[in-house]
Amino acid sequence: MKKFKSIPKFKNEDAEREFWSKHSSVDYVDWSKAKKTIFPNLKLTTESISLRLPLTLLSKIKVLANKEDVPYQSLMKMFLSDRVKMESSTISL
Repeated sequence: MKKFKSIPKFKNEDAEREFWSKHSSVDYVDWSKAKKTIFPNLKLTTESISLRLPLTLLSKIKVLANKEDVPYQSLMKMFLSDRVKMESSTISL
């Protein structure tokens, strides 16, 4: 049976992040005993922003959203998400 190292106490999250960037958790945690956990009520954190758009662009977005039967703000989030995924696949963020 493998002997695992003790996880050190950290002063703050930065110290912990630094530690784990240089050490493997397999030396500290018995992953064979890990259990799958589900967080059914976990919601993504969102933040409201103000965005000024030309009226013609907003009108076109609303028409597209109506065709897709989704709220226009949801459609805008989908568009932004798709574009960020596409851009991040070509450059490293």
